[in-house]
Amino acid sequence: MPGMPELSQETERGRAVLPFGTAEVTGPSMVPTLHHGDLLVVQYGARVRPGDVVVLRHPFQQDLLVVKRAAERREGGWWVLGDNTYAGGDSTDYGTVPEELVLGKVRFRYRPRKKGQRSPFALARWLLSAARPVLSGRSASRRFRAR
Repeated sequence: MPGMPELSQETERGRAVLPFGTAEVTGPSMVPTLHHGDLLVVQYGARVRPGDVVVLRHPFQQDLLVVKRAAERREGGWWVLGDNTYAGGDSTDYGTVPEELVLGKVRFRYRPRKKGQRSPFALARWLLSAARPVLSGRSASRRFRAR
């Protein structure tokens, strides 16, 4: 499905050994929180709360890993939403995600430097924003209430 962040399968390989793994975001559905090309540190088995950014298996295409924000727990699992209301590819399309398909919580985001960032100003901007923890947010919950 276009527009849905797909995560690299490397995430799954490290899961058995360590509770943490890495993933790379593709797609715009979590903008402005996450962007195409962002690298993520994922904690598997972490307790998920509303507002957390999570990695899950797509309910209809379980070989596809996606990243969304857990909006609320419902009967049957989690209602998940992308932060970009125009991208789609979330529970408004496929409904509640069963608990067992939610693999982990995103803890940290690293934004690689773009090739055109050569000036001292661009480099300083990148240094200030490249690495950040991914905290629980309210953008999805506000969007959820607005529907």
